[in-house]
This record gives sequence, C-alpha cells and structure tokens, in this order.
Amino acid sequence: MADPVHEQHQAQLNAMLDGAEEEEVAAGGEEEAGLQEERMLRMKAEADAADRAARLRVYAEQLAEYAADKSDAADALLQQAAAVTASLQALLQGGVAPAAAAEQMARLQQQLEQAALEARHFAEQQRADVERTKRSSHQAELMAVDSDVDSKRLKEGDGAAPSSSSRRSSADGDGTGDADADAEAEGAIEAMAAGWQGGPVAAPPAAAAPAAGGGRSGGGASMRDRCRYIPLRLKLDERRLLRLLEAALNVDVLTWRSKTGRITAQIRDLCAILSGLVVAQDYKRGQALVADREFADNASFFQDVFEIGRRYKVMNPDKMRGEYGKLMYMLMDSSQPAVRELLEFDCVRPLRTVGAFLEAAGAAALMDDPLVSIATAEILSRGRPRHEIQRDIKAKERARETLARRYRRETARAGEEEILWALYSISDNNSYLLFNRDPIERMISYFRATFTPTAPERPEHSLSISSGRGGARLTHSHERRAAEGGGWQYAFVLQTLTLWSEISTDMFRLWCLAEEDMLRESNGYRLCDTGQGLNRVQSAPSVSRAMHAILARCQARIGSWVGSSVVHLGDHNVPSALVFIDKYTQVPRILNPVVLVLDELPQLARDPNIRAYIDSTFGGVEAAQREIMVDFCRHAFDGSGADNFFDAGSCIDGRLTSAWNWCSKVEKKRYYPLFRLAGFVGFDGEFK
Repeated sequence: MADPVHEQHQAQLNAMLDGAEEEEVAAGGEEEAGLQEERMLRMKAEADAADRAARLRVYAEQLAEYAADKSDAADALLQQAAAVTASLQALLQGGVAPAAAAEQMARLQQQLEQAALEARHFAEQQRADVERTKRSSHQAELMAVDSDVDSKRLKEGDGAAPSSSSRRSSADGDGTGDADADAEAEGAIEAMAAGWQGGPVAAPPAAAAPAAGGGRSGGGASMRDRCRYIPLRLKLDERRLLRLLEAALNVDVLTWRSKTGRITAQIRDLCAILSGLVVAQDYKRGQALVADREFADNASFFQDVFEIGRRYKVMNPDKMRGEYGKLMYMLMDSSQPAVRELLEFDCVRPLRTVGAFLEAAGAAALMDDPLVSIATAEILSRGRPRHEIQRDIKAKERARETLARRYRRETARAGEEEILWALYSISDNNSYLLFNRDPIERMISYFRATFTPTAPERPEHSLSISSGRGGARLTHSHERRAAEGGGWQYAFVLQTLTLWSEISTDMFRLWCLAEEDMLRESNGYRLCDTGQGLNRVQSAPSVSRAMHAILARCQARIGSWVGSSVVHLGDHNVPSALVFIDKYTQVPRILNPVVLVLDELPQLARDPNIRAYIDSTFGGVEAAQREIMVDFCRHAFDGSGADNFFDAGSCIDGRLTSAWNWCSKVEKKRYYPLFRLAGFVGFDGEFK
C-alpha cells in the first residue's frame, strides 16, 4: 500500500518540475521573440542602407553626367574664346570686319551668361538638397501616413522654390529687390525657354497631328477659364479626412428607396460613422464633434469631408470607383427639401477650385500671366537628351519661383506656399490631360499615318463596313462616294476620335457641371427600369448645353459630319450626368492599351523569336500594326453593342458603346497574343 505522505511529496515535486519547465519555455519564447525582433530591425536597417546607397549611386551618376556636360560646354566656350581672340587679332591687322567680330563677342557673352546662370541654379539646388536632407527624418515622422503624397510634392517641387527659411527672410524684408529679381528671372526664363521641348505651351493648329506624347496644354480655353474648373490639390490634413470618408462609405449600405425618413436616417448614420472615425484619429477634435450629437452644429465639418471626396474624384477618375457613386446618390437625396429640413443642414458646398482660391486671395492676375504655361507644363522625356530635359526643368522651376514671389501677399492666404499650391494644382490638370487625352491624340496620329481619305490600294486595308456582317449595324464605305448613300467610315472614325479628344480636354468643366446638375435642388430624379436595372433618371441641362457646344466646335473644325449628332442625356441610354461622366472616363481606358501595344511592337520585334512569330503570322511589324488598326477602326465604330437596332447606331453615345463592345471581343482576335506580349491585362483598370 502506497504511503500517502510519499505520494504528496511526489506530487509537489512534479508540480515544481512542471513549473520550472514552463518558466524555461516562457523564457525561451521571450528570448526567441527578442531575437526575431532584433533580426527584423537588422533586416530593415540593411534594406534602408541599401536603398540609400542606391539613391546615392544614382545621384552620383547624374552628378557625373552633369559634370561631363559642363566640361564639354567649357571646352566649347574655350574654343569660342580662342576664335574671338583670333578675330580681334585679325581685326587689329585689318583682316576681319568689325561687325563679324562684334557678333562673335556677343555670342560668347550670351553663352557665358547661360553658363553662369546654370552654375548659380545648380548651387541653389545643392543647398536646397542639403536643407531637405537635414529635415528628412523629422518630416518622415510627421508625414508617414501620406508619404506618397509628400514624395510627389518633393518630386515636383525639387529645387523649384527656395527653402522656407529663406522665403520667410525675404518676406520679412521691405521687398525693394523683388522687381529686379523678377526682371532677372524673366530674362533667364526667356533664354532657357527659347528652345523649350517640354509639354506644349499653346494650342497647335487644328490640323496639326500631335507628336508622340504631346498634346495641347488645355485646348482653346484661356488659363482663367480653365482655372475656374480645376480643383485644388488635397493637402495632408485633407487626405486624412478623405481616408475617413472612404472608410465610412465602405461600411455604409446605400438604400435605393426614396422614402424621406429612411434617407435621413441613412445620412445621419453616415455622419455618425464619420464622427466615430474622427474620434479614433484625433480624440480632442472628435470629442468636440460628438459632445452633443447635433450634426447641424458641425455642418461645416461634414461639408468639408464630402467636398474633399468630390474634389479628389474629379482629379483622380480611377479612384473611388465604387464609393463616388454611393456618395453622389446620398448627396442627391440630401438636396431634397424634405430631407434637408429633417437634417437641419446642407451637405453640399461648391468645389474648391484654383480660380476661386486665387480670386479670394487677391492673386487673380496670376491666371493671366504668360509664365503660368511654362511653370505648369508637362516635361516630356521620350527620345530626348538629358541636357534638354534639364534645361526645361530649370525653366519650369524658375518660372514657379518667379510667380510665387511676384504674386505673394502679406497674409497667410496668399503666401508663396499657397501660390505654389495653386500652380501644383494646375500642373495636376496638365498631368491628367497627358494621361487621358494624349492616348486619343496618339490614336489620331496612328489613324492618319495608316489610312487615307481615298480608297486603299488593297481591299483588306479598307475601312468599309456593311450592316449584318461581323456584327456591324451601320453601312459605311471607306471613302466618300457621291453616287451612293450611306456614310464615310474614314470621316466617321476621325470625327469620333476628335470629339473624344475635345471631351477629354473639357472633362474637368463637364464634371463640375455634372455635379451641379445632380445636386441642384430643383432637379429631381425618378426611378426607372432602363433595361440595365433600376436607375435614377435625371435631366442634365448644363452638361447637355456644354456637350452641344463641344459638338458644334468639332463640326466646325472638321467641316462635315457623318452619322447622328444626337446627345443622349436623361433617358434610358444615359440616365443621368453621373452615368455620362462614367462613360467618358472610359475612353482613355479603351484607347491607352491599344496605343501602348502599337508603340511596343517595334520594341518587341528586337527579340529574334518574337520577330520570327510576327513575320510568319502577320508579315512584319507594320503589317501587324495595320491589322490591329483596321480591325479597331472598323468594328469599334460599327454601331454594335446595344440590345436592339434603335439604341445602336451612329449617335454620340452609341459610338462609345461600339468601342466597349469591341473591347469585350478582343480576346477572340488573331492578334490577341501581341496584346499579351505587350503587357496587356485588361481595359477596365482597378477599382481600388
């Protein structure tokens, strides 16, 4: 029989041993966690060091290239000086005319002034880089939330303005040297911009075909007219509020029923979600916001948040593709008098635009300054030497510095930072045009280079289409035939691309007008089954007038019009201005992949295996490009894509419907492997 005392002692011993093992395991776990954390920190430090080393290497290479360019320039100046010396000696001996010697001396002086200007600007840029390096760690801690925004700002403003301390010191002075500085800067900018090769400053002639990557800066509208509809770039605190709005819209469920009480409850729920997110982000601010739960007392906050989301969407059509429609439908409901009475505040305020900001700040004259075109132009780098790109960058930076110094005011509303903010916003508009309108201009260039208005030599190169063949619902010959009825496909395609280009140029204005139509109190909507589900059908008079003006401008520019000129708005084809905007933001998504494939084919053909495939299948690179262009210009503009013959055809909206229908069938085309080789993944982009 076992001894109870012995068993008790044995149990105590086992418990002590188990406890020791658990403590050992826990200690081992803590030690392993510490080692893991140390390993992660070491890997992060090594990655940071490698990144900094790579940046330093690139910077050293650029500096070496710049030094080599300056060495060549110095050699050229030395040769010029020797030539001038020889001319002076010959002049003294009576062998050279005084006019020729004077011309050589003037040329040498101009080159020396240019070299001195570049050297001075390079020194300023180096000082600015050193100052930024000193502040980089502090800025990284403060702006880690939106570091991508800051990097873009630093990229655009790199060397474009003096440091903040120097700007404050100059602003505190009496300003007597501003006029002399502006005059000197203008002379330097004119000298550097004499050979400007960046984004175009003015609109080219209507008949001119744009070069690769270039286009008109802003159409025929003046800068003042453009600024009326250019939204202001979001600042850092506004981007935080944008994240709150996106989060609130992601968790909110939109109701499609128009009962006033339910709509009001939904809007209040959204405001409550926003208030909770503000508390999570900034406790003091959120505490004041939700102290009494009276949303009307904080109407300005909610108006700011909703306006920020709308402004961000206009500048970035590829973002908020799901949230924006939900936001606009909610704001449409909030504009109803009954809903507004229950809410006790208005959710909508006008968009903050560059024009309104400059006028309120007393700097409206900036919009008429010719330097704005240089200060905000896009600098194109394709196929250009580095020294030309650097020259354009310097001209752009000096133009920004000059404008910021010239139009600054003593108040905080229009300091140099605020003027630069407005200039960056205009630059954003030019960037939008570069990536959204230039694919259309490039397609027009390819179209003119591939086809002629007259009948082609080979039948397979003809653009003629016949109703009922290949899914076409239109009958067009390639060229104009007076003896036959029907349309002219060459003109039909060209005028459609031209119309899309004009719409893309005026997209910011059309977007602002569309929001005015959607959010106007007197402009109600009705729920209808349009054949594509239940939609809000609402008239859009402002957008309609603007579209008819654009259409008239295109017709006057082209000289003739093939097909229907009906603009569908507020019917079952295009139910509202929101659908209109959504349709025409798809144009660059359709054309850009096609243009990229056409551009990429010559590069792909450098690979011998791909070259052999292209030659054996299509007969060469040019033949492959022509086959893609022929198929696109036939069947992306053949009136197909609708459910019936009444909705399809040659109307303004139907042309875009046909293009989308072609996109849905591109995978079945013989040339689709070329799309995949060129990196094609789809036409619709991403929704986040």
